[in-house]
Amino acid sequence: MTDFSNVFEMPRAARESACVVALHCSLGSGRQWKALGDELKRSHRFFAPDISGYGANGCALDLPLTLAEEIRAIGDTLNDAEGPIHLVGHSYGGAIAFAIATRFPFAHRLRSLTLIEPVLPTLLSDSEADRRLYARFAQVARDVSEDIWNGSVLEAIDQFMAFWAGSAPQDPLTEGARARMIERAHKLAFDFQAAFAEQNVAEAAASLRVPTLLLSGGTSPYVTQRIVERLGEIIGGAEIRHLPDAGHMLPLTHAASVNSLIAEHIARADELATAPLAAPDSAGVNRRRGEGGTSWRLARMRAFWYRLRPKPGTIC
Repeated sequence: MTDFSNVFEMPRAARESACVVALHCSLGSGRQWKALGDELKRSHRFFAPDISGYGANGCALDLPLTLAEEIRAIGDTLNDAEGPIHLVGHSYGGAIAFAIATRFPFAHRLRSLTLIEPVLPTLLSDSEADRRLYARFAQVARDVSEDIWNGSVLEAIDQFMAFWAGSAPQDPLTEGARARMIERAHKLAFDFQAAFAEQNVAEAAASLRVPTLLLSGGTSPYVTQRIVERLGEIIGGAEIRHLPDAGHMLPLTHAASVNSLIAEHIARADELATAPLAAPDSAGVNRRRGEGGTSWRLARMRAFWYRLRPKPGTIC
């Protein structure tokens, strides 16, 4: 049964437009996206489901071992999100969002994609230059997982949080936050397993044909910064925005900036999807420059999108 506790209601007219589905990071919940939901709820129906093993789905018994299984676990939410989908994902949620965007049956419904430091480590295993980063992250995954399996949950959480703090100082956790993490820590081993099981990431990324926004923080672990860079090199027309003073948890620590960028990206994608196209003449050939209707349509869509993109190197 789908949990509707993280569905943000809006006027009926807005429901007829595209939906937004936002996926949270490991050890989080759909509540991570409350501010983004508040910003978008007047124009889009907004879904922020709890990933299997977290939040309202924390009692799930059959935990996913692959991203494909994660997609099936939130399938009801994706089906409830009628019409086109703007997909947003952070960290492990970003890996799931990427998998949704590149897999049938939901990929064809995508209107836009936003990935915030998605955990797709195998993307770095194909390059000799990046293999050291891949090996480092794989070691962290093994160490954290072994601590969990051995019952050393506190040590696992401390190591997990220290890694994701990157080059920024690690903020102390409140007792409540630590208690929630301890309760859900066992899912981390499953998340690592699913992330490292994902193969052919570069090939899948090259197949993406939707407006894509990639976000990263300057104090994040370099492994996720590099993943964003690589995706930007592969995904055609992708927009990369880098927040130099932000860390891996930028959707929370820099919510105002991040949410504004996401909202702008979604608005541009909506405008692109609904932009009027030049009509062909009776012979099926567009009068403008004598080009075929389909070719001109694709050219116009590309020109529209690239016109709105910031120049390379632009940062927030």
